[in-house]
Amino acid sequence: MRVLLHIDDAETWRDALAERLPGAEIITSDAPAEARRDVDYLAAWKPPAELLREQTRLKGIVNLGAGVDALLGNPGLPEGVPIVKLRDAGMAELIGDYVRYGILHFQRDFDRYRRQQAHRAWREHAVTDKRDWPVGVLGLGAIGARVAATIAADGFPVHGWSRSPKSLDTISCHHGDAGLDALLGRVRTLVLLLPDTRETRHLIDERALAALPEGASLINPGRGTLIDEQALLAALGEGESEGRLRGAILDAFPTEPLPADSPLWSHPRVWVTPHMAGPTPLGEALDQVAETLRAFEAGEPVDTVDPGAGY
Repeated sequence: MRVLLHIDDAETWRDALAERLPGAEIITSDAPAEARRDVDYLAAWKPPAELLREQTRLKGIVNLGAGVDALLGNPGLPEGVPIVKLRDAGMAELIGDYVRYGILHFQRDFDRYRRQQAHRAWREHAVTDKRDWPVGVLGLGAIGARVAATIAADGFPVHGWSRSPKSLDTISCHHGDAGLDALLGRVRTLVLLLPDTRETRHLIDERALAALPEGASLINPGRGTLIDEQALLAALGEGESEGRLRGAILDAFPTEPLPADSPLWSHPRVWVTPHMAGPTPLGEALDQVAETLRAFEAGEPVDTVDPGAGY
């Protein structure tokens, strides 16, 4: 089995993967072009189109992350090659921590206390009980379902939404357009964990934001394309006074790094993080990659990406 690896710090990944697959030949993408041709499998994160075009006998591709939009949109992607993406691989716990912080940021009024500090204002706010702070989670895949369960275990009522019906313990599940409208109207914090697909792009638009209760907050550790930025800015309003939307914690953006001239950088009720909510833990990711490659080689069924659906 010959495996081509393309990712930052590829040598570390190569050595660790070789330990898990002692009979495999692992080649990194910085090897000469002749050495990296005719591999059986590609394990990669955002590979260049030319690297994909070089391959003529791929049996499978392992996407080294949960989001496959960049890979599916790559002009060099060969047709008909099965794709497997990392599913959770330790990312859900990290994203769950990010989301938990974000919810508490608003539920315990840290945003307001921070603004008060700038004016040396000493004013205590009454604590809203967790039971009175419903949270909506859009996207109930491997990561979204675990994040939703974590929030519910913390004592918050959780409403989850997916395209098709799902049933999860401790989560009020909604689906379809009617389900989305019902969820938006009752949550105080909305969490976005959907993939980037034709159906999800700008799902959070002027209409969706207007459906949220006055003073709701938004957390996006998912994909930057989910939000209509102009609609978001309009909902936030200008200056320190709260608009319809109380605030937003954003980790993903349509263009990354976020351009220096983006108004999101300086908005007083927006918190920007550099797509760090769910870095891939190396050990768990490599275990999953090795297991997938073994399954490919043995002809065993693997959970592949549906290019039409986008995930």
